[in-house]
Amino acid sequence: MSANPLLAADCQDGCFFVDGRFVPADTTRDVTEPATGQRLGRCAIAGAEAMRSAIAGASAAQAAWAATPPRERAAVLLRAAQALQSHFDEGALAIARETGGIVPKGQHEMREAVVICQIAAGLPLQAQGQVLPSTPGRLSLATRVPHGVVGVISPFNFPLILGIRAVAPALALGNAVVLKPDPRTPVSGGTIMAEAFARAGLPAGLLQVLPGDAEAGEALVTDPRVPMIAFTGSPAVGRRIGELAGRHLKKVSLELGGANNLVVLDDADPDAAASAIAFGAWFHQGQICMASNRVLVHEAIAGAIRERLVGKATHLPVGDGASGQVALGPMIDARQLQRFDQIVKDTVEQGARLEAGGTHEGLCYKPTVLSGVKPGMRAFDEEPFGPLVNLVTFRSDEEAVTLANQSQGGLAAAVIGRDVARALAIGRRLNAGMVHINDQTVNDECTNPFGGPGLGGNGSAVGGPADIDEYTRWQWVTVKDAPPAFPF
Repeated sequence: MSANPLLAADCQDGCFFVDGRFVPADTTRDVTEPATGQRLGRCAIAGAEAMRSAIAGASAAQAAWAATPPRERAAVLLRAAQALQSHFDEGALAIARETGGIVPKGQHEMREAVVICQIAAGLPLQAQGQVLPSTPGRLSLATRVPHGVVGVISPFNFPLILGIRAVAPALALGNAVVLKPDPRTPVSGGTIMAEAFARAGLPAGLLQVLPGDAEAGEALVTDPRVPMIAFTGSPAVGRRIGELAGRHLKKVSLELGGANNLVVLDDADPDAAASAIAFGAWFHQGQICMASNRVLVHEAIAGAIRERLVGKATHLPVGDGASGQVALGPMIDARQLQRFDQIVKDTVEQGARLEAGGTHEGLCYKPTVLSGVKPGMRAFDEEPFGPLVNLVTFRSDEEAVTLANQSQGGLAAAVIGRDVARALAIGRRLNAGMVHINDQTVNDECTNPFGGPGLGGNGSAVGGPADIDEYTRWQWVTVKDAPPAFPF
């Protein structure tokens, strides 16, 4: 533990981070550790008034930040990365406890957050526009300028990554940010970032952190001082945000969920495929927007795959992720578990076969395998967001593509098979924003565009080369030596 811990608890507990300091909130809510039921602290709950006040502070601070030399903005991002790295173990354990993840999951979030800040530090130093062809005597420029204030709404499952991947590039490119993390994970999704950027010397007001419910989110989405919203979460909430933002003529970046298909061809190695499936479907209890929701397996290899997955499901330990003794931790809360459990039960009633799992102790749900899953069953048609392998069989490549595309879109897809050309040909036909050959669906390297069509989002993407497009807008500028004579 560092002599100067990132999470000092008392001064942060039950507080918003506004105008560069932690401020006690009038309304708070207990934050509970999913694995133990232990109270971790209090979460500040913002209402519309608090959100509007924070937006005003962000709006007032933004112009000076946009005018700050790019090297100085870059330096702040690098110092934030250093702050996160210096408190790596502390942050990783806090994330594991608050999200119900295993410690390596918390370490992954901290590691990626460091890289995201480092990548963002390079954005201010890239070309910010183009010189356009024009008439002689006129300089014509297309430049990228910040939106102003960017509203970020982040979820509970990977709260640090899914918050900072918007916060860091938006700040680097000259915007101010108002962040609304999920109230179930206020430290992972808010406090860690607030402290890191404060220690990095980010001027007050440029990052405002206010957890809250729908009232706070709606105030953020509808406020005219916030021209862009970046949201990660469920398709249902994404639709609502899209409707509100559209009504107010705002730019939105929606990263949602949908059906992610993992296709296993008949020439695949059963052991390698089963390992990939297990990770893609069960890592972090399947509470991942890229989780391998549907596993489409050629009928010739289906029995071998099923047998191996049942073996893994039977032996993988489930419990307190922070203990370092388990492979799967608890689900985030009882509401999430009950929804997932009902999907499993309904799918079995609809004709699927329960091969393994299907039970839980507290919030710890055993890794589950269903076979005989078909279109029309809940587990096929809906995103389970739990530790579930849905085995769907097919006979031909054409049938695999048809089954996979029987959805409203998704973020990720994967194809496993020894014939890479064949696997790639199938992958290119899948309706997904990201496609992986000989891998599972849970992949992100920070340097890649991340997004998907349909229920995957609004077709937009964040990450890597997409960030400048997302967090700035075009402005056309022309310059003449002197005003010309006009015929009026």
